[in-house]
Amino acid sequence: MSKPTRTASAVLSFALGTFGAFGALGTTAALAAYPDKPIKVVIGFPAGGPLDQHARLLTDKLQAVLGQPLIVDYKPGAGGSVGADFVAKSPADGYTLVLANTGVAVINGALYSKLPYNTQRDFVPIARTAMQPLALLVTPKLPVQNLKQFIDYAKARPGQVNYGSAGNGGISHLVPEMFKTATGLFMVHIPYRGSAPAFTDLMGGQVQFMAESIPQAANYHKQGKVRALAVTSRERNPALPDVPTVIESGVKGFEVVGFYGFLAPKDTPKDVVAKLSDAFRQVLTSPEVRERMVSQGADPAYLGSEDFARFLATETPRWDKAVKASGARMD
Repeated sequence: MSKPTRTASAVLSFALGTFGAFGALGTTAALAAYPDKPIKVVIGFPAGGPLDQHARLLTDKLQAVLGQPLIVDYKPGAGGSVGADFVAKSPADGYTLVLANTGVAVINGALYSKLPYNTQRDFVPIARTAMQPLALLVTPKLPVQNLKQFIDYAKARPGQVNYGSAGNGGISHLVPEMFKTATGLFMVHIPYRGSAPAFTDLMGGQVQFMAESIPQAANYHKQGKVRALAVTSRERNPALPDVPTVIESGVKGFEVVGFYGFLAPKDTPKDVVAKLSDAFRQVLTSPEVRERMVSQGADPAYLGSEDFARFLATETPRWDKAVKASGARMD
C-alpha cells in the first residue's frame, strides 16, 4: 500500500472511531437527559375519583425526582378502556403513561370481547404503587353483627338477600361474586349506576350487602349508617382496626385486593422504564406520601417493572375466572 493510501486509511479509521465514540456518547446523553419535557399521565375516568386522587398524590413528588412536571389527562369511557387504548397507541418514548386500576389492567380483558388493547401484549409495566382492599358491609337493619352470622343468615335465605354494586363487571360486583363462590351463598346482584345510589339503598335496607372501598366504608361505618363485617385484605386495615379480615372470620384463603399501577406503551426503552420505576420507588418511600395514601384507603405497595409484570400475569387469570363466574359482559 502506498503512503498516501495508508494515510487516507488512517484518517478514515480515525474518523469512524471518533464518530462511533460520539455516537455512543450521544446515545448515553439522550438517555441521561430523559425526561427533557413534561410527562403525560392518562386516566381513563373522570376527574375527582380515586384514581385522580392517587395520581395527584404522586405527581408533585415525582416532578421533584424526575425534574419535569407530570400532567394528568382525563380520557374517560368504557371502564377506563378509552384512556388505556390511547396510551397503548402512543409513542413508546416514556412521555405518555396510563394510571391503571384493577379493572383497566386485568378485568376489562374478560369483560369486553372487543377490547382494543391487551395489557400484557401492549404495555410494559412501570410500577405497582398501591393495593386497595375493600370492606364487606351490611345494612344496619340486618340482625347480624359479624361475618359468620351473616353467612348463616344468608344460607338460611337463599336468593332472598340482595347485594348492590356500582355496576356490572366492576370490582364491587366481582368481589361479592368471589365471596359467594367461597362460601356457597346464593345472593342476588342489583347493579347501580355508581356507588353513591347503591350506598343509599344499602343504608335504607333496599339491598342488604355490599363490597366497597375502605375510605367510604369506614366513614359510613363510623357514623353507624352501615355495618362493616370484614375487610378483604390479609391483614386488618388501619382505617377499620376493629374489623377483622375475611380470613379471620373463617373463610379460608379469601384475600381479594384491588391495585393501582403505571404502564407505558410496549417497546419503551429499558433505560427509561428503569428510570421511571426507580422514581416511583423513591416517592413511595416518603413517610408523607405513605401516610396520605393510607388516609385515602390505599396501602403503599411498590413493585418494580419486572415484579409488577409477574404480578399482572398472576392476577389476570384470577379475575378472568371471576368475570366468567359472574356472567358479566359489557359488549
